[in-house]
Amino acid sequence: MNAHRLFSQRPHLPRLSPSEIGLWIAGALPLALVALLLAAILAVSPAHASDAACHGENLLVAMEAEKPEELAEIRAEAAKVPNGQGIFWKIEKDGLKPSYLLGTMHVTDPRVLTMPKGAREAADAADVVVIESDEILDEKKAAASLLMHPELTMFTDGKSVKDHLDTDEMKKLETGLKERGLALGAVARMKPWILASFVALPACELSRKAAGASFLDKQIAEDAVKAGKPVAGLETLVEQLEAMADLPVDFHFKALIETIALGDKMEDVIETMTELYLAGDIGMTMPMLKAVAPTEDGEDESAYAAFETRIVRDRNLVMAEGSKPHLEKGNAFIAVGALHLPGEEGLIELIRKQGYTVTRIDG
Repeated sequence: MNAHRLFSQRPHLPRLSPSEIGLWIAGALPLALVALLLAAILAVSPAHASDAACHGENLLVAMEAEKPEELAEIRAEAAKVPNGQGIFWKIEKDGLKPSYLLGTMHVTDPRVLTMPKGAREAADAADVVVIESDEILDEKKAAASLLMHPELTMFTDGKSVKDHLDTDEMKKLETGLKERGLALGAVARMKPWILASFVALPACELSRKAAGASFLDKQIAEDAVKAGKPVAGLETLVEQLEAMADLPVDFHFKALIETIALGDKMEDVIETMTELYLAGDIGMTMPMLKAVAPTEDGEDESAYAAFETRIVRDRNLVMAEGSKPHLEKGNAFIAVGALHLPGEEGLIELIRKQGYTVTRIDG
């Protein structure tokens, strides 16, 4: 099915800045695995962050005290998002055992790993566990698979970051990477989405990952394997990176520089996203990001349209289509990034259009 044709006349997402898109991707892609790929390419480990602690603060708490009107606007915008409340959903159709849909965060935060009430039991009782990519079960194999497509991770045409950034941007990139234990010379030929995925992860997340902790999706899949349960994937990691590669490369570089510019505020953004996730307020995420990283005038509209189509809409459609055979059998447990659930073009609405009743059960 042609996703571009399917969605061509649907309303657009709120217009985002490059840094907002970078943060959306931080919540929507399994960046912990991409960080592993980065470490594999560089033959280094994020173990330098092994003693790092999380220091992020919820930005909405300060906003409530200092800018209550702005927070009210965020909440009003979030209230308009279809299915913007809830991360755990029940999927029903006459004649079938119920299936379940869990929105995840691709992080190792113990609070996230706890999962909402009833979710772990539903996964344990399911006939099949479905995640975005079952390749995450074998990180070495997954990294090797990605390395088989160097054009998705590295510039293979002789170019480097220096061909896409001016002197000031190069200084910002070099400083930002140095703060994260990376030398610019060692990563100069890497594609910007690989670098952005690394800098979007706070030190405490890298610390847990270096210690061997699994992010939520991987933990769910590992538990299923231990129980002798089949695990299925909805897309491959190569397909995820291909979606990234389809966006203009200079737009990715702008997102990288703006994400680095957030500096220590990045931990606050991740903490805010995490607390919104734990509260089930997924519809608040994008309005919050718009407040944190406001859009500048003169941004490239075509780049936003490409992001909207390729990273959000197309992938939602792929997930809905891939989920169909499992839902038709009933008793499936599906876990995908929570930011793919809400909205008129989100996974919940797409599943409803397949004839299922989808009901929130975590609140």
